[in-house]
Amino acid sequence: MYKRRPFSMIFFHRRKSLIVKLILVVPITWIIVTTLLSLTEKIGLEKEVDEVVVDVPNLVIEQNIVTVGGDKYEGRKPRQSMEEPPRLSILPHIGLDTKPEMELNLGNVHEIHADDRPDLAQLAPPREPEGPGEGGKPVSLVNLTEEQQRLVKEGWEKNAFNQYVSDIISLHRYLPDVRPRGCQEEKYDDDLPPTSVIICFHNEAWSVLLRTVHSVLDRSPPHLIEEVILVDDFSDMPHLGRPLEDYFLHQPKVKVIRARRREGLIRARLMGAAAAKAPILTYLDSHCECAQGWLEPLLQRIANNWTTVVCPVIDVIDDETFEYHFRESGEVNVGGFDWNLQFSWHAMPEREHKRRNHTWDPVWSPTMAGGLFSIDKKFFERLGTYDSGFDIWGGENLELSFKTWMCGGSLEIIPCSHVGHIFRKRSPYKWKTGVNVLRKNSVRLAEVWLDEYKKYYYDRIGNDLGEFGDVTSRLELRKKLQCKSFDWYLKTVYPELYIPGEALGQGEIRNLGDGGDTCLDSAAKRDDFHKPIGLWPCHSQGGNQYWMFSKEGEIKRDEACLDYSGGDVILYPCHGAGGNQMWIYDPNLHTIQQTSSRKCMELAPDKQSVLMAPCSGSPRQKWLVQNYDPTKLAKSAS
Repeated sequence: MYKRRPFSMIFFHRRKSLIVKLILVVPITWIIVTTLLSLTEKIGLEKEVDEVVVDVPNLVIEQNIVTVGGDKYEGRKPRQSMEEPPRLSILPHIGLDTKPEMELNLGNVHEIHADDRPDLAQLAPPREPEGPGEGGKPVSLVNLTEEQQRLVKEGWEKNAFNQYVSDIISLHRYLPDVRPRGCQEEKYDDDLPPTSVIICFHNEAWSVLLRTVHSVLDRSPPHLIEEVILVDDFSDMPHLGRPLEDYFLHQPKVKVIRARRREGLIRARLMGAAAAKAPILTYLDSHCECAQGWLEPLLQRIANNWTTVVCPVIDVIDDETFEYHFRESGEVNVGGFDWNLQFSWHAMPEREHKRRNHTWDPVWSPTMAGGLFSIDKKFFERLGTYDSGFDIWGGENLELSFKTWMCGGSLEIIPCSHVGHIFRKRSPYKWKTGVNVLRKNSVRLAEVWLDEYKKYYYDRIGNDLGEFGDVTSRLELRKKLQCKSFDWYLKTVYPELYIPGEALGQGEIRNLGDGGDTCLDSAAKRDDFHKPIGLWPCHSQGGNQYWMFSKEGEIKRDEACLDYSGGDVILYPCHGAGGNQMWIYDPNLHTIQQTSSRKCMELAPDKQSVLMAPCSGSPRQKWLVQNYDPTKLAKSAS
């Protein structure tokens, strides 16, 4: 017979049942909520947003020009070009009271086949030990479908690198530690100053930008990173709006500040400097990867001497395969420049090898590339930051290099610090402007810092200075800082640079036959080496028609010399050994004769190339070397 249970027993069993239900319901509810939040976040990454909430205090610099703070992102329309921004004149005074790399064998190439079907909508690919690109290995795309080929092409067009490959590589990919033992065993101070890492970007690819940030966070001691400041230079791609901030929502050290109009790299960097809280500023481009141990050696050098500006060794990330090419510490190049005031890399001079005790010791460099460096914020401000009259980009790296050396500091490349960089072959961005921005910046640079040597740059541009603005305040700053002369810089810091004034002749080399209106004309960058020399109607504007006839018999421009070995007359790296690069100019006969072949240079019938032929006195073999002064040869002999 059924017996009624006491009330206390019923209550106990009901309570026990309730506890069991709670035990089951709570984790299930947690799983459902977590899944929904994950889906919501992923959906949010693909949606354009109405308003951006910025994680830094509002900072207005010259009202109506630049604002760091809340910005309506949805009002931005995609555009191919931007208007030239107005000039900032206040920001630079913030707080101012006054290619040969060694490729390591990193294993087999990882191939992506059509069957792999990478999901490009997966904006944060997981980290897999054998995944694409791990260990810095190259990713090779084979057997792609038509749709995949379309996506590859689209990525190249938008970014000037293979975005498709980047998107299938983990944002946290592993890079091997290839530092020499001396670097790995180096001891650094426990109380190194922290840094604000400033990364400026405009319409950067999602995976490349995020991989840059994660490499900073993943491979830096947390206490040395005060903040990572992402400066958005008026991007209009949806993924760089609210989705970017949502992604870093739980990374309190990552902050996003935004320009209200397109400002260009120089002003964007100044925005980052104005917002930075740390005593050290570290600038990185938005398409980099920091290697293991990259930060400590930079900060240590500044801690030792606050006037030291330091750069990491810049390794190459292949723009197509994203292979990371590590450069050995013994193969570090130094920065230089030519008389077009363009930056260039050079082999480390022998005097610098002798000055150092180990291959991993800091390297003195005359200039820096300008995209990746660390500097004490107070020293940066003392130097006047960047010239506020500079527009967009170009020349700012040389300006900072010159005044660092000339105004009491030093510039070093640190072999123990490595950062990879994607070197684009073209810029995917355009500016709608009628001003030659690079020339304007370079003229301002020359007027303030080059002293009497500025004439050599002006010769290159046909003395067409254009409108470059008022440089009075920059000259006053230089005087106030009691900076050394540019002559001191050339003799002390960069004695390897060839001075045009030492040449027997400089300017155009004009052929006097067939109308006398044709000049030697060729670009002379490294990509132009081994190509035949050309001719073009004379224009008296310098540029590709500017040549120097050296006392050593070279016809040269910067590192390129005319070279003849029996075929075409080509451009070849100057080697200083004479031979195929030694020429003799007779100012009376107007002939240019090569010493080894005894042949004379001659205008070809098509008037677009040169020939080498037995000397005959033909009008086509007569040349006029501008500003030729044979007395310089006699002076040097005496």
